[in-house]
Amino acid sequence: MRLNERKARRKGKAMTVTVFRRAMIFCLLILGASPARGYQQHFIREASFETLEEAHRNGPARLAEMTGRMYAADPALDRYPAGTTYVYRSARMYTSLSAAFRMNTNILVYTDKELNGKEEALAYLEALGLTDIIDEAFGSVVLVTPIDKARGFGAADQYAYLQLQSAMCNLGFSVQNRDTGARYYADNAYFGGLTNRYLIGLDGGADFICDYVANTLDYVGRIAGMLLVNPSMNEAVDVAAVVPVYLVGGTDTTFARFQAVNGAYAYEKTLDKTVFFNQQFPLRKVVVSGAGGDDPSRYVRDAYYSLFIKTMRVPVVKGGLFVAANEFSKYNFNQAPYSLSARNAVLDGVTPDGIHVVEHREDRFSGIRAKNGEYLKTWYEFLPEEVIDGSAAKHSIPLILCNHGGGDDPVQAADETGWIALAGSERLALVAPRYASDIPGSSIFDGSPFDVNGRSLPALVEYMLEAYPALDPARVYVTGYSMGGAATVEVIERAPRLFAAAVPMAAGTPWGIYAPTAEEAAVFEKVDVPVMFTTSEFDLPGAVDQQENILGEGYRECIERFVSFNEVERIDFDFKSYPVVGFRADRIVNRILNDEYENTTWYLNNKEGIPMVAVNYTKLLPHGLYPEYGMLAWSFMKRYSRDLDDGKVVYRR
Repeated sequence: MRLNERKARRKGKAMTVTVFRRAMIFCLLILGASPARGYQQHFIREASFETLEEAHRNGPARLAEMTGRMYAADPALDRYPAGTTYVYRSARMYTSLSAAFRMNTNILVYTDKELNGKEEALAYLEALGLTDIIDEAFGSVVLVTPIDKARGFGAADQYAYLQLQSAMCNLGFSVQNRDTGARYYADNAYFGGLTNRYLIGLDGGADFICDYVANTLDYVGRIAGMLLVNPSMNEAVDVAAVVPVYLVGGTDTTFARFQAVNGAYAYEKTLDKTVFFNQQFPLRKVVVSGAGGDDPSRYVRDAYYSLFIKTMRVPVVKGGLFVAANEFSKYNFNQAPYSLSARNAVLDGVTPDGIHVVEHREDRFSGIRAKNGEYLKTWYEFLPEEVIDGSAAKHSIPLILCNHGGGDDPVQAADETGWIALAGSERLALVAPRYASDIPGSSIFDGSPFDVNGRSLPALVEYMLEAYPALDPARVYVTGYSMGGAATVEVIERAPRLFAAAVPMAAGTPWGIYAPTAEEAAVFEKVDVPVMFTTSEFDLPGAVDQQENILGEGYRECIERFVSFNEVERIDFDFKSYPVVGFRADRIVNRILNDEYENTTWYLNNKEGIPMVAVNYTKLLPHGLYPEYGMLAWSFMKRYSRDLDDGKVVYRR
């Protein structure tokens, strides 16, 4: 209670014009909505401030109360050095009931400033402006001080860093008990996160990050951005992976090491700082400012809003890579380096480039029910500012239906496949339905959502087109990953004329991909749907046969079906002559994604030379979300539109 009163006094009760405008927009968009049963994206809980020991001890019971699950404290922190670390948790952190908690922002602060107890530690974070920042972002700030107060940070603190990283990134890990069932480790859900993970080092804390964190691939390869105030670096140390960094003061060696690893040799200079960047990969940058003074809060704010909210790390590499054998090796997401990707942060419901993210919970589609009684009741709209304020011209904005995978959250899935960033840069509208059963004892395999996709998803798209005149009915597209990829195939087979193009991703689900009825198939005699199937080397069996390294049976059936639907010349799969894909393509494009993975697309054209079926394959990637997938999908989709008069596909070369 004292924490909340303190924050209220500090922040005041006045609502700014910006907050008021956003609140009005939110109220107008959900007016009359009734809440969905059993679903929440955020924990409904006030902010808290604890020592790490308290958070480690309190987490299991508090999470059990909020989720109904059984939790246990993560053993990684059982022997964590006491009296060194504090945890500030914002209100409304993302919940652990789906993958939403991957979106929690984590800012780890390392300082050798002497802090005598919780009161001083909290005041220190408040003075840096970090409690306000994390309240807006949702997540946690973890404040770390040296184990040896007299000598400062050293090798012992590096092991504590490993303990903390292992626990915070171990999302969704559980152990099975014969009597009590699954017990989830609590610390990752209570104050951890994954993709939005940042480091701040001040003075001796900056030196520690340079010498003990930056030189270790498993550590720095999970950090999306760093702020280092007055850092120095041992000349024998190198930086182990690319990482965006904001340097305030510091030595020439420190700058040279970060500049070299990022290849940041182009620069842009203003009065107060110089931004060095990699021309080919602009996220790889080194921001240099003057020496740190008595008030580092202005650097914290600038680093957060100019650097941190533009970068994220997605754990898409194969598990276990570049991770040393230790007692935490079997933990979830224990791999390195995570992929450094562009982020379009959602702050207070809107991105910096004006994409408003609005949650809807309504009974609008309650008349379209699955066999188990489920219906579509929750979805998220991602709307450019110009759509909401009415300044966009009629039918000027493309709409993309984004279907998330099993266990994912609609917003998290859109984020980690790159769609939120694309919505901002390309001015796209997205709509992302939530698939999960709210009926106790049932699951996604009980006929929901697939029994209703043929009607509920088209109904959702038609609602969007009616509600927002700026959306273009000639440029409606659909995509989805895994379970969402299977839903993508189903919806275009049931309502083909609604979509100008489709990209099912990793759609080889264990329970099969929908096959159209004879009546539905007959529609394709007059309607075509350009489609690109994506997969990767270690994808689900239906999409790829990992043992043979060829397309899986489910994908082969789908490809043959759409070859026929789209009037492409019939193919006979021959994997000996055409490895991986099994057919002779009319066009092949090979590229490297994000300087990381080799990617190939094979295109099949119709008689007019228009590519109507494509297969996209990425080497080495496992089944999982990757921000480059959105870019690949949009590169394919954007060339197509549908003539609303005759229903024919229009292709722009």
